[in-house]
Order: sequence, then C-alpha cells, then structure tokens
Amino acid sequence: MNAGLRARGALGGETLRTARLILRPQAVTDAEVFHRLWTERDERVPAHRKLDAEGHPTVSDIATHIANEESERSDLLSVEDASTGEVYGYCGLIFEGNGAEGEPEIAFELLRSAHNRGYATEAATAVLVWACTAGHERAWASVWEWNVASRRVLEKLGFVDSGDDRPASEHGRNILTVTALRPTPTVVVPTRGGS
Repeated sequence: MNAGLRARGALGGETLRTARLILRPQAVTDAEVFHRLWTERDERVPAHRKLDAEGHPTVSDIATHIANEESERSDLLSVEDASTGEVYGYCGLIFEGNGAEGEPEIAFELLRSAHNRGYATEAATAVLVWACTAGHERAWASVWEWNVASRRVLEKLGFVDSGDDRPASEHGRNILTVTALRPTPTVVVPTRGGS
C-alpha cells in the first residue's frame, strides 16, 4: 500500500455531493433509517446481518453506536436526498473487507423505497472518485449471487468477478468483484436484447 494513501476513517469526515445526493457523516438521527435497513434485509443474509430474536440492534442501539465518541469514525456515509433531506441509507468504504490488504471495499445499502432510481450507482460513483483521489488504485465489492440489484450497480461501475471465489454457504454464493479506479469513472449502462 502507498504510504501517502488516506486510510480508514478519512472518508467518514468528508461530505460528498452529487447532482441529487449528499453523502455525509452519520448522525444519531439516522438511526431509525439504519434500523429500517435491518428490517428490510433479504431472509437469505447471514444471521449477523439480521435483527436477533430480541429485536437487536434496536434504534437505540444504533444511535448509541453512532454517538459513541470512543468508536472509530465510520467510513460509511449517510446517503441523503439533496433537495428533501430524506436519508435513504449508506454508502462508503470498508478497509478490512474481503479484497486485497490495504485496498478498500465499497459497501452500500438503501431503503427499498429508494431502489430503481439510480441512487446507489450515483452514491457509489462519488465514493469511488473519492477513493481514487485519495490514492487508491482498486476497489473491491462482495455481493451475494442472488442480489441482482446490487450486482447490476457494480456492473455499471465496472466491477468484474475477481475469480477469487468465496466459499458457498447456506446463504448462497458470495462473489468478490474488483475494479480499477479512475478519477472520473465511466458508468457502463448494459444494453438489453439488441443494439
């Protein structure tokens, strides 16, 4: 890893803007939206990504985590509508992910009500441009094979299967993808059935 790279915690202090979105550090007031994400998750995700039998994490648990000044700053930014202020979810980087050591993994999750509007692609593009300007040459993403919507977002952003297959489990196959970072990424719009 290049010694001049901005590392874990650096993105969490940034605010990124796109045409329609603001990606900003998480706030305690985002806890309710993040809790809704937990309730909307597909039944096929592993147990540690679902609410437990007692309903944890609760909104209060999530708010406490966000407010905890002792915890490291998250590199997952809240995704907010620039015109309404509505929070849709999060997008950011994980530095101890599944990719190569020292290289970030992108992560995003939006409320179902925000799907099919291009927000995930727009937010992820902003994060990848930030990662490139921070000195990173590649980014990784892991995605469940059955998560077609996220796979489409990653495909648009130029991610390809790394060939480093993750072991299949009762949750399905987890695909590890990678992309080379460019200052202004080209968003690939797949064509369907013809020219």
